[in-house]
Amino acid sequence: MNTRSSTRSISLSLIVILSGLLLLTGCSPTAEPKGIWGKLWKIEVGPDYKRPDPVPVEEFRSQIGPAESASLADLPWWGFFRDPRLQQLVAEALARNYDLKLAVARVDQARSLVWVAASPFYPQAGYQVFAGREKTFVPLENAGGNLTFNAFGALLNATWEIDIWGRIRRSTEAARANLFAQEDVRRGVMLTLVSDVATGYFRLLELDRELAIAQDSSKTYKETLDLFTQRFQFGRDSKLPVERAQAAYDSSIANIAALRRAIVQQENALSILLGVYPKDIERGIELTLQSMPNAPVGLTTDLLRRRPDIMQAEQTMIGANAEIGVAVANFFPRIGLTALYGGQSPNIGDVFDSSFSIWNIAGGFAGPLFQGGRLLESYYAQQAFWSGTIAQYKQTILVAFQEVSDALIAQQTLVDQRVALTHQVGALRESVDLSLLRYRAGRASYFEVLEAEQLLFPAEDAVAQTQRDQLLAVVDLYKALGGGWNLSDAEWNHPK
Repeated sequence: MNTRSSTRSISLSLIVILSGLLLLTGCSPTAEPKGIWGKLWKIEVGPDYKRPDPVPVEEFRSQIGPAESASLADLPWWGFFRDPRLQQLVAEALARNYDLKLAVARVDQARSLVWVAASPFYPQAGYQVFAGREKTFVPLENAGGNLTFNAFGALLNATWEIDIWGRIRRSTEAARANLFAQEDVRRGVMLTLVSDVATGYFRLLELDRELAIAQDSSKTYKETLDLFTQRFQFGRDSKLPVERAQAAYDSSIANIAALRRAIVQQENALSILLGVYPKDIERGIELTLQSMPNAPVGLTTDLLRRRPDIMQAEQTMIGANAEIGVAVANFFPRIGLTALYGGQSPNIGDVFDSSFSIWNIAGGFAGPLFQGGRLLESYYAQQAFWSGTIAQYKQTILVAFQEVSDALIAQQTLVDQRVALTHQVGALRESVDLSLLRYRAGRASYFEVLEAEQLLFPAEDAVAQTQRDQLLAVVDLYKALGGGWNLSDAEWNHPK
């Protein structure tokens, strides 16, 4: 067999070997080979993941009525928020918010890292091209002297680590868990964004209501000031009521300025959530006309599969468990195959045609003997991290139940609070009217009038704040229950 035929034979052998390795590994790291390779495939060191199932309570604290399967979280956000303007703001935020864009980018990054982790599962092929010139002295009799050599070469190489112990598969499992965790983070950002926009919008409506109350109070204080001034000018009263009324009026003007500043700042905060520069925010339905949706909470066990943060915590546990397998696999030898083929010649044009062909096919394994405790401590560290993820998972569940309970008790108590404050406002309005009548009739002092007015307007503010808090309690409950958990990505961004 001549040199050229031998070269073709070796090249064909290398192609067959590489093709066999590719067929053996399949199209993806999840494809299971059969036969002896299938048995080797089943070997995976490290513990298999088993969720530490918590036992949730049968019902939420402060829950009204028996548990039922229906839940507020089943509603899409556009069915939960009935204000068309608020719906528009939420849609804008989901399309433009930069925190959400960052979460999406991290999901894409995690998806790529899955394939990075899985890449060692496949044969790795590469190439090398080199050129060199060497001068050496040859001390031979009648032929000694300096000789110059040229060297040109091109090599193809292939390596493949046989994943006997499942190290690569465990590493891929951890990367895949991180991908799913980032997906849950993204959905959590979406839910938080929806609730933050609604919260900011309702706070804005409440500030509008407080501004209207402040303007009414300023008008009332001005009328009282005019009344006291008129009586002072006609000698019917001293200047003290005028000064006290002037102070009350000036205070109302200062309050109006503070509220206008707060409104602009709240609009700016909403603008940032929308992903735009600070701008005016158009309002929709007034605070006092906002509707309160029914708020069934559903079954407590459903909370574990609806809350994005709980699902994220579980994926973190899955990844930590897989990393234990990687740490265990590092104690075992790595078994692999290598193949090399190329040519070398003193003339660049003869690299592929000369008899100086280079080829190599080899198999081997290598493992650790002494690492100064690095492998063992890495294993202990991963075990500790796994224990920490379990604690974090259980803590996340406890916090979830706390948030649901807080929202439920807020809903219940705010109803009574609003009723009481509304009655208080009615009584104070009557008190203001009576005090003015008594003052004009000379039966009451200016102090009685100012006291009644100064009690009325803060009480009206308290009613407005309670109305706001009632809306926020429902928003908090929707978020705490994992609202919109059954929506697809398309439905989140494109409401029906």
